[in-house]
Amino acid sequence: MDKTVVILDLIAKNHPGSFEMLIEKYGNLVWSIGKKFLGNQSDLEDAVQEVMIAIWKSADKFDANKASEITFVSMIARRRFIDYLRKITKHKSEDSMDDDNNNIHLYKESILNEETDLALVKSAIEDLDTDDQELLNLSVYQGYSHSEISEILDIPLGTVKTRIRRNLMKLKDTFATNKSRSRVIQFKNG
Repeated sequence: MDKTVVILDLIAKNHPGSFEMLIEKYGNLVWSIGKKFLGNQSDLEDAVQEVMIAIWKSADKFDANKASEITFVSMIARRRFIDYLRKITKHKSEDSMDDDNNNIHLYKESILNEETDLALVKSAIEDLDTDDQELLNLSVYQGYSHSEISEILDIPLGTVKTRIRRNLMKLKDTFATNKSRSRVIQFKNG
């Protein structure tokens, strides 16, 4: 049996020492995922504790037929860090709502530009192969490192790096081409 499956199985069976095994095996992974979301050391420490407890509580839901243990742990960590980030930023955003109302006109213009840009990027991503879309999703949207992606998808690290770089360059070229077309259209209409 694979050693990675054993830890969550042991936790689900309340085996003594299994939580310590979880921390030893996945503590650094959870910490590195958390650093991508939280800059404040104190918030990071609190969030890592919450994530490890959430993994411990969810161990009985792990199904090796659906995902590997590292994927299961990573997804719980990522979701919990996002929840934690939302929780701490909610308080900050409520305090700054008055300031936001003063800048509403600038914000609306920015949103229109961002929506156009997002539509162009989304269209360019949809033109990529499914495998390349998955790589970019794991890297850009989910925040996994190249080595984590290599492990999750079971492909060589060099291949991961090359394909991500190649596809980001494709997106950059597509985006630049579409932006210059957009400027020409605006110039002709303006």
